[in-house]
Amino acid sequence: MSKAARERSARERLAAERKRQEARSKQRRLLAIVLGSVVAVAVIVVGTVLIVDQQRKNGKAEPHTGALAPLSRQADGSIVMAQAGVAKPELEIFEDFQCPICKQFEESTGKTILELAQQGKVKVVYRPFHLFGQQQDPVKINSLRSAEAALCVPADKWISYHDALFKFQPREGDEGFSPDDLVKWGKDVGVTDANFEKCVRDEQKKPQVDAMTKYALQTRAVDGTPTLFLDGKKLNSEQFTNPGALRATIDAARAAGK
Repeated sequence: MSKAARERSARERLAAERKRQEARSKQRRLLAIVLGSVVAVAVIVVGTVLIVDQQRKNGKAEPHTGALAPLSRQADGSIVMAQAGVAKPELEIFEDFQCPICKQFEESTGKTILELAQQGKVKVVYRPFHLFGQQQDPVKINSLRSAEAALCVPADKWISYHDALFKFQPREGDEGFSPDDLVKWGKDVGVTDANFEKCVRDEQKKPQVDAMTKYALQTRAVDGTPTLFLDGKKLNSEQFTNPGALRATIDAARAAGK
């Protein structure tokens, strides 16, 4: 092989080696970027979880502000929210305070429900119950404790306490809804009943929660939460999963009832 050929071959090998090195360097940079992104996302997720947990432990519940339709508690423990004389349409809401989808529903549509009731367009009946009775703790005990505490709250503080339970809802599998927190949030929203704390700590409302749960599961065949009935007819998710859909569903029922 001539000297020129050897030099050309050497240059070609050198160029090929540089390309391989550049390719390896590019792969390392891409891997570093990917790993960095994964770490950043993990840090954000962990940070968010810690913040939420800390907010639940140290958070202060806030009383509801704004106009509300009158609230009253029925003998079975359910809460009625309606203007005087409004009986139809009647919207029943079966919910569990440990249910993540209920929290999402409340965040997206809860305000609309309050507005419609305040405007005299619907009678609302809240029916909390213990859906997660067959789950393992802490989900099971969170579901039960929150329902019991909600029944200990006077009717006029229901919306404020209801909002607090969803705001501080523990993630599934996390401990939460401790008696201390449940008592504190009640006091935060203005519950002054001397028996409230004892009611929560002694689980005085468990028999009533058990009866409401039996009514939901056996009498009304509720198989998930949230479940909504309008004038006794079960709504499908498309009719209530966003404010516009629920408003349209209630408006249609009002028009049909005239």
